[in-house]
Amino acid sequence: MPLRSLAVDFNSFFASCEQQENPRLRGRPIGVVPVMAETTCIIAASYAAKAKGVKVGTGIPDARQLCPGIEFVEARPRLYIDIHHRLLEAIEACIHVSEVRSIDEVECELTETFAPREKALSVARQIKATVARRIGPFLTCSIGIAPNWMLAKMATDMQKPDGLVVLDDPDIPQRLLGLELQDFLGIGPHMDARLRARGIDTAAKLYAATKAELRGIWGSVEGERMYGRMRGEHIPTPVERNKTVGHSHVLPPALRSQAKALAVLHRLLQKAAMRLRSIGHYAGGLVVFVGYRDEARWSDELRFNETQDTLALTHALNQMWARRPRDVRHRQPIQVGIILTRLLEMTGHTLDLFDQPSQEARERLDHAVDTLNQTFGHGSVFFGGAFGVTGNAPMRISYTCIPKPELEEIDEKRNRRLRGPQVDQ
Repeated sequence: MPLRSLAVDFNSFFASCEQQENPRLRGRPIGVVPVMAETTCIIAASYAAKAKGVKVGTGIPDARQLCPGIEFVEARPRLYIDIHHRLLEAIEACIHVSEVRSIDEVECELTETFAPREKALSVARQIKATVARRIGPFLTCSIGIAPNWMLAKMATDMQKPDGLVVLDDPDIPQRLLGLELQDFLGIGPHMDARLRARGIDTAAKLYAATKAELRGIWGSVEGERMYGRMRGEHIPTPVERNKTVGHSHVLPPALRSQAKALAVLHRLLQKAAMRLRSIGHYAGGLVVFVGYRDEARWSDELRFNETQDTLALTHALNQMWARRPRDVRHRQPIQVGIILTRLLEMTGHTLDLFDQPSQEARERLDHAVDTLNQTFGHGSVFFGGAFGVTGNAPMRISYTCIPKPELEEIDEKRNRRLRGPQVDQ
């Protein structure tokens, strides 16, 4: 199979960005956290911290125990987005970026010019040198080269940090057989369990399975695609976007009450509604969840006619909040989140025949609010449910969604003034 895909995966991206920007942090064990609070967890760790066992999801107390001397840094999404765009420009100077897979992963198609092995290796080395020269030497990347995206991405995980691995015909399947099942792109915990239930518990057995067996386990043509991708077939792996729109937030100590948690949920919902309109979609469902200090969790879901109207979504949130069970109403919340589901593109939406005038009026109102917030800073105009917390729930970055700062906190200094100092209790 010819080499067709080059994957670039930036190592410990958020932590590396912080170390590139702040020389004092270089070479030190650091953990990036969403908020400076004892009850939060690590969202990115430097390699010095990883060497001590700290990883994504490690709680602050556990991180201190594993790695004495670790320094915690509050996440700066704006910085990461800015560096992401600068990295794209650096890679584009070497080869065209065909797909942005996430904030720290991109795919470059190896056209006929770059497909020969030595040409592919040469452009990979050029990418590394250009990134080091333009952005800095602490933003290293692992590059994988293979006949398709799945194998190229897996190759980036075979040598970290700062790796360069080629998976060519002579390497397949030998270099795959020692991997764990979940090392294969597209196999998560649930699929891992399904494979093991069918007696497939090693990479060797996975590779030996027939196309029909894998189709049966997956329950769809995706099993056949996995069969082909493992063998180097060029089967596109599309990035799934706009399936849901959501936001979550770890509450700082000052907001760990039922009333403040609800206000933050309204804040998150208003941000999500603005994003929904910006991508031209409507939502037909809302999921709300709250995590509590005692590790209890409450969640609820409500479905409704597709809408992108903030007021209609607000009514849905209030309805769900009012029907919470009694056993969670007096617990201390530490995390909240909302997810808009059952998304529908604008082209597929039809106004309600009996409510058309009021829907059109609310759409004009939502558009006016969005314009004011984009002009004067997010939170300049808001619905009353978010009163008192508009400086909270700052911009966050999910795996495949890179936020647009104009839809988030335009005036971060203003937001810091509103939040005030946050000290954990």
